[in-house]
Amino acid sequence: MASSDSAPVSVPSAGLSLRAVGAGLLAALVGYASSVAVVIHGLTAVGASTEQVVSGLVLVGFAMGLTAMGLSLYRRKPISIAWTTPGMALLAATGAVEGGFAAAVGAFVVTGVLIVIAGLWSPLGRWIAAIPKPLANGMLAGILLKLCLAPFLAVSQAPGVALLVLATWAVVGRVARLYAVPAAVAVALGAMALDSSGGAALSGAAWPGVAFVQPVFTWEAMVGIALPLFVVTMASQNIPGLAVLATYNYAPPTRPIFLATGAASALTALGGAPTVNLAAITAALCASPDADPNPARRWQAAFVSGVGYILFAALAGVTAVMVTRSPPILIEAVAGLALVGAFGSALMGAVQAEANRTAALVTLLVTASGLSFAGVGSAFWGLLLGGAVHLLHWRPAVLQPAK
Repeated sequence: MASSDSAPVSVPSAGLSLRAVGAGLLAALVGYASSVAVVIHGLTAVGASTEQVVSGLVLVGFAMGLTAMGLSLYRRKPISIAWTTPGMALLAATGAVEGGFAAAVGAFVVTGVLIVIAGLWSPLGRWIAAIPKPLANGMLAGILLKLCLAPFLAVSQAPGVALLVLATWAVVGRVARLYAVPAAVAVALGAMALDSSGGAALSGAAWPGVAFVQPVFTWEAMVGIALPLFVVTMASQNIPGLAVLATYNYAPPTRPIFLATGAASALTALGGAPTVNLAAITAALCASPDADPNPARRWQAAFVSGVGYILFAALAGVTAVMVTRSPPILIEAVAGLALVGAFGSALMGAVQAEANRTAALVTLLVTASGLSFAGVGSAFWGLLLGGAVHLLHWRPAVLQPAK
C-alpha cells in the first residue's frame, strides 16, 4: 500500500531496477509507436505544415519526458505522462478552423491554462468529473468512430499495403496483443519508406527543429477545440490515469500533476505541441508488479519512460516527413488501428447503463456526424445535445414513483 501523499514519499527504494528500466523503455516504445500517427494526423488536420508537425513532435517529446521524470522522481511514484491520443483524434475529426493552425495553437494554449486552473481551483476538476461518464464516453466514441473505420476503407484505396497492415495487426495481436499496433505501425512505416515519396522523406529529413507559432485566439477555436480538448483530456486521460494508479495502490496528489502538465502544455503549444496528461494505457506497464515486485521502485519505470520520450524526439524529423508525404488514408488506417481498443472501451462505457443509453447514443451520433454549426465542431454539440437529453430524462430520486 502506498503511503500518505502529504509530502514526498520516503520509503526504501535503493538500487537501480533493471526490470523497471525495461518496463519504462517498453512503455515509451508502445506509447510512441502506437499513436504517433494519430498525433501527426491530428496536427495536419488542423493545418500544421510538415515543419510545424516536426516542431510539435520535438516539443511534446520533451514535455512528456521532463514532466514524467520530474513528477515520478519527486513523488517516488510511477507517474507516467503521455500525449492526449483522444484529443488528437478530436483534432482529426474537427479539421481546420477559422484562423488556421495559429488558431489551433491558441486553443492548445488555452487547454493547458484550463488544466492549470483545474489544479489550482478544485471545483473545475470536480465539474469535469461530474460530467456523466456515459456522455463523456459517447463523445469519445463518436470522435473515434471515423478513424476506426479508416483501416477497412483503406483496403479499397491501397489494398496491398492495407491488407498487409491489417494482417500484421491481427496475427501479432493473437500472439502478443501489446505489440499488435507497434508491429502494424512498423509495417506501414516500412511501406512508406519503400515508396518513392517515403524514400525522399528519409533522405531529405534533417535534424528536427522548433518553429514558433504566433497563437491566434478565436471564438470558433475556443469552443470547437479548446473546450472539447480539455474535457476529453480530463475525462479520457487524467481521470482514467488516476484510476489506473489507484488500482496499484498509488494515490498521488492531483495538484502538482495538473500544474506540471498544464504548464508544460501551454508553454510547448507555442511550438505546435499537443497537450500532455497522465498516461491511461501505458500507465499500467510502469505501475504493475511487472515493472518491479517492489512497489517502492516502480517509479524508476516512469522515469525511464520519460527518458525514452526525449530520445524519440530526435526521430521527429524522419517520422513526420515520412508520414506526412504518404497517402493520407494509410495514415488514417494506422491511426484507426491504434484506437480500436479505445473505441471499444468508450462504446461499452457509453451504452452499458440502460438509464443513460439514449443520451449517450445521441452524444455519440451527433459527434460522429461531423455536424458543424456557427464554426463550432461536432464534439461540443454532441456533448451539449446529449446533455440536454440526459437532463430531460433525469428524475430526482424523491420524484420516483413508489414501488
